Amino acid sequence: MPGDLRDRPETLAAQALGWVEPTTRSVVPVIYPSTTYERAADGSYPGGHTYTRDQNPTYDQAEALLNRLEGGEGALLFASGMAAATTVLETLDAGDHVVAPEQMYWTIQRWLEELAGRGRIALDLVPNGDLGALEAALRPGRTKIVWIETPANPGTAITDIEAAADAAHAAGARLVADGTLATPVLCRPIAHGADLVVHSATKQLNGHADVLAGAVVAARRDGFWERIAHDRGYRGAVLGPFETWLLLRGMRTLFLRVPRSAESAMRIAERLASHPAVLAVHYPGLPSHPGHAVAARQMSGGFGMLVSFRPRGGAAAAKRVAGSLRLFRNATSLGGVESLVEHRAPVEGPGTRVPDDLLRLSIGIEAVDDLLADLDRALAAGPAE
Repeated sequence: MPGDLRDRPETLAAQALGWVEPTTRSVVPVIYPSTTYERAADGSYPGGHTYTRDQNPTYDQAEALLNRLEGGEGALLFASGMAAATTVLETLDAGDHVVAPEQMYWTIQRWLEELAGRGRIALDLVPNGDLGALEAALRPGRTKIVWIETPANPGTAITDIEAAADAAHAAGARLVADGTLATPVLCRPIAHGADLVVHSATKQLNGHADVLAGAVVAARRDGFWERIAHDRGYRGAVLGPFETWLLLRGMRTLFLRVPRSAESAMRIAERLASHPAVLAVHYPGLPSHPGHAVAARQMSGGFGMLVSFRPRGGAAAAKRVAGSLRLFRNATSLGGVESLVEHRAPVEGPGTRVPDDLLRLSIGIEAVDDLLADLDRALAAGPAE
């Protein structure tokens, strides 16, 4: 196929790389449920697969697609985003140093803090996007991973990927970027210098809130990458074939869903920013956002589906607004076709760095005027019954 017809990411995703099942010529990806594969008489594996904990043809297609979309040299799927993240972190040796942001997916941050508390690693948390603080925290020769998340969950802070990568590499460390909120539709961290990209594929990569999955994409197939692949097989932190197929089906509409959600999120952020009942809005598409210029440079096609805001009236008002919304479902998670709201601080619990009045919105693909009307009504409503 000529390069100009099948190299565009929208086409790659929609056609799932254009792979056709060789026996039946099915154009729909096939599920391979087998856990084991037949050897030839000489003990070799002519089909190229040995055991499904290490590899499965269903994984092959989904991983190859994600790898192409991210511009990497290798991709691996995991049983969850946390399985992906912890497998990367478990490559660290005792005493290795990690630099991570103060604002990030809280479960990964808690895990880092637990590892540090056990004496497994040394850890420094630095303000998101503060290159000076990041450079000051680095310990050349000892820092092994610099972890960034951009945009960050839940406050949408932005980090300059290229600058963070340069700083990490100068100290002999690898840069790991959590790309969950942007997806490769809006930002490809490897193109900006990241060594690894981690995804909670449960979110917008799948896009339908019906699969728990994670992924790691590498810029290079080096020894570090081989260790991650080795550990995944030994830990058994893999998806089942059916879940992998659902993830692949979701990724085929990625370039329709992500821009639609981002466009709606922009309109919602603009409305909230001018609303008299709103104290602050956090969305990198707004010129007032402190990371807007960086986000505009390293993202394309939109600024993501996550909008956070703080209503006037404190935590009580946030609880009331979340309880008054009708189209926005009051639920954890993000990135599905349905819009969600969450009063985030009570979910994270004691020790959270999230303001106690912050509401996190995950914008889906509903009619944006309906979502705006729902927000207007809830912000104007009295106490929830």
